[in-house]
Amino acid sequence: MKKAAELFKLLSADKRIEIIERLKKEAMSVNTLADALGITQSAVSQHLRVLKASGLVKDERRGYWIYYSLNRDALEKCRQRLNRICTCGCLGGQVSTKKIHRVSSTAK
Repeated sequence: MKKAAELFKLLSADKRIEIIERLKKEAMSVNTLADALGITQSAVSQHLRVLKASGLVKDERRGYWIYYSLNRDALEKCRQRLNRICTCGCLGGQVSTKKIHRVSSTAK
């Protein structure tokens, strides 16, 4: 359970989620991410350091620049971990009618 708590803590920063969303599309440099997110390069670097330490992001040097990309395998493992935690009964974004009915019945 400790790993799940660490994952939630890691993703509690909105900018980290935004970075992950941007990196889903393509690898990016710190400068490009900073411009896209409207925050300083220093702030982006700090978020990337945390994401990289967790294994969600990897880097690759291309000449003078370092490009960051998602570690899709690690991200998939996180998704699977979150799915195991979720017990709401939803399936593909749809809530089970059994759970809704049960809640309605007890609310009377």
